[in-house]
Amino acid sequence: MKLSQWILCGAAVAAMSCVATGSALAATVSGRSSTVLEWLDDPAGDQALPFYQYLQLNVQDLGTEGLDFRGYGRFGDDLEDEVDAESRLYYGYLEKKDLLSDLDVRLGRQFINVSAGASVMDGLYLDYRGFPVDLTLFGGGDVSYYEGYTAEDVIAGLEISGTLFQDLDLGLSYLQKWDGGHVARKLIGFEGQYNFQDQLSLYADLQYDWLTDGVSYALGGARYYGDPDWALRAEYLYSLPVFDATSIYSVFAVSEYEELMLEGSYNLQPGLRAFGRYTREIYDDFEDADVYEAGLEKIRTERFSGYLTGVLREDGDGQDLKGFKTRAAYLITKNVQAGVGLELDVLRRSLDAFGGGKDDFDDTTSKRLWADATIYVTDSLSVQVKTEKVQSALYDSYYRGRLRVNLTF
Repeated sequence: MKLSQWILCGAAVAAMSCVATGSALAATVSGRSSTVLEWLDDPAGDQALPFYQYLQLNVQDLGTEGLDFRGYGRFGDDLEDEVDAESRLYYGYLEKKDLLSDLDVRLGRQFINVSAGASVMDGLYLDYRGFPVDLTLFGGGDVSYYEGYTAEDVIAGLEISGTLFQDLDLGLSYLQKWDGGHVARKLIGFEGQYNFQDQLSLYADLQYDWLTDGVSYALGGARYYGDPDWALRAEYLYSLPVFDATSIYSVFAVSEYEELMLEGSYNLQPGLRAFGRYTREIYDDFEDADVYEAGLEKIRTERFSGYLTGVLREDGDGQDLKGFKTRAAYLITKNVQAGVGLELDVLRRSLDAFGGGKDDFDDTTSKRLWADATIYVTDSLSVQVKTEKVQSALYDSYYRGRLRVNLTF
């Protein structure tokens, strides 16, 4: 049995024990269970029937006050043996708040996210909330793509953060990875955010790759939200792929990617929002592209909800994309909601690069049509059904379906 399966089984046994002796241990158990059955009829004609059992579990005061367990995972299997429906443990850890004064501790599988990088780790996480700065330390086994690993596959790091002048948040972090005992990554991260009078937010993230001696990621932006009816956001993004130094891909040349984005939104009325977004995609090896997006979103305030979005991408290399996506849902009764949706994309390619004439084009259309329904049996139990049909100029039509039963406790 894999380590992740041992952790998940152990957590379930501990939770059930707490339920059985809850009065003695004063434990509180809550969570969510989702049972999912899918049906896939892919373009190759193969039919698959994946089954998944998801479980999110929270146990508070596990045997002692302030000791909590948090876990989330799934058991998976394909009843037709056509696809690999893997079982996974996304996270599962024990957490103790104020183990010592202002010191929180987490032990187990957990998601690590600092400005220097992100990963899933089986290990120890220490978070000290002090003055004038907070200090975070972590280290353990590096879980990559849910595959097995050895004692020499390790991740460790630290983060120092704090708030200056009540409105300026700053953070500095370091992350290092070892693959088979060899150093695979050394990353330094910086993040900062400044809020001006609860109207304007300025933010920046920077990641520096120590091994290649260069910036690998940068994000800078500004967001105005001073008016309750409208907001504006502008961002600049720079990205350069980072591979482990022990990977064969580290010897290949990588290309920079940059992006400029401007977005605005406006509340037309309670529950109805309009938005527009412009993005300039900047490439090293290809022509730049302009992407225009706009749409309407209706949050359900009474019975109706839905959205309508459109996209236009103009590519200097002659590969333009036009498309839209829409969904409408209606609460038929207080216990039943039904919806339909449509997604349509048209990729227009110039055939000049393939030996065609300058004015010759090829249009490839893809369409996805779906219908869904949700039945709220009780406040804690719901059943969801969804079926969709996918059409493409490259494949014949095929179908997908999903049945989901959700239980909160």
